[in-house]
Amino acid sequence: MKNSFRAASLAILFILLIVAVLSIRPFGQPRETAMDDYFIARAQQETGSNNVVTSIVFDYRALDTLGETTVLFAAISGMFALFLGEKGGKNG
Repeated sequence: MKNSFRAASLAILFILLIVAVLSIRPFGQPRETAMDDYFIARAQQETGSNNVVTSIVFDYRALDTLGETTVLFAAISGMFALFLGEKGGKNG
């Protein structure tokens, strides 16, 4: 009973994997949206940046980028605190 359930589960997962892989769009052919045309047409005028990716990251999504940077800084600070430890403690 356990083996048949395990085999059926693996078969279903394998079929789902095949369906997922076959539904992926070919590399380099993303789905176009209205937002693509908007950013390409207006990015340089609205932000002053020649690079569309830079204009999206630093101007259109600035608060999101600031939040990600804050989380990254907090994680790095926490790692330093953990690895450096206390100086002059019982063991050091």
